[in-house]
Amino acid sequence: MSLVQAKSGAQLLAELRAHPTVERYFESFNAGDFDVTATLFAVNGQLQPPFEAAVVGSEAIAQYLKTEAAGMQAYPKALVVEPTADSTRRVVVKGHVKAIVFRVNAAWIFELNESGEIQSVSVKLLASMQELLSLRS
Repeated sequence: MSLVQAKSGAQLLAELRAHPTVERYFESFNAGDFDVTATLFAVNGQLQPPFEAAVVGSEAIAQYLKTEAAGMQAYPKALVVEPTADSTRRVVVKGHVKAIVFRVNAAWIFELNESGEIQSVSVKLLASMQELLSLRS
């Protein structure tokens, strides 16, 4: 399935349920329960936000999200599982993030370990340079 193909809400929900850690990530993120979000990460798990250094460890991730993501909502629209050479799984989710003053398309690239914990998640903004610059004002 191509990432650019739109999925019905029921189809996306079924795919998210097949990856419970990813589903719980979005549920807890949208509820603003960042302590729960952080517990989904492995001991040395990493959150790679756009344009910033990686945030490592659940305590640091929870604090970062409380500071930077309060009031944001993430809306997954498409999900693809990519094969990896080792025992990890890569789950790529595309959708958008909405905050009080902006809405931007985004992708979340999850690397899940064999226990289903988040080893890393990279958040990529899928916007033109013009769109990104308008977020600054």
